Amino acid sequence: MNNIVLIGMPGAGKSTVGVVLAKRLGYRFVDSDIVIQEKQGMLLHEIIKTQGIDGFLAVENEVNASLHVEKSVIATGGSVIYGREAMEHLGRIGIIVYLKLSYPAVEKRLGDLNERGVAVRKGQSLRDLYEERIPYYEKYADIVLDCEGKEIRDIVTEIMSADYGKAGIWRQ
Repeated sequence: MNNIVLIGMPGAGKSTVGVVLAKRLGYRFVDSDIVIQEKQGMLLHEIIKTQGIDGFLAVENEVNASLHVEKSVIATGGSVIYGREAMEHLGRIGIIVYLKLSYPAVEKRLGDLNERGVAVRKGQSLRDLYEERIPYYEKYADIVLDCEGKEIRDIVTEIMSADYGKAGIWRQ
């Protein structure tokens, strides 16, 4: 178990933080959304359009549950937390860091949810989605990192200096 798994709402900075963190640690960077797109041969929003939300979530769960990497920073899609098998697997192969943002910050960062490939159900607002997902992020996180108003480099430094629970694996 020598991976760092980043979870959080779309727009929380998982991919951006992940790339910088991987460079600082000398780790590989894996964006699970890109892995999904490569395996399916479609963009996320195309998968959602053709297979529906439930179909997309099943694909996302399967892909994340089958990731076999070492010394990697894994940026997950925001909906990964709906896949129990995926989250159990990711928890076995790494430390899970929840990049937490307030609702206003998420709302400000996000553009078109459909174009981004966000798994949002018909009639569901961003606020509904946010409030539905927060308990899952908190449930699965080994580390909850409040990212409100912080620069990328500060978030990366905080992750690298974390020293509780399963943390510290990247310093071995």
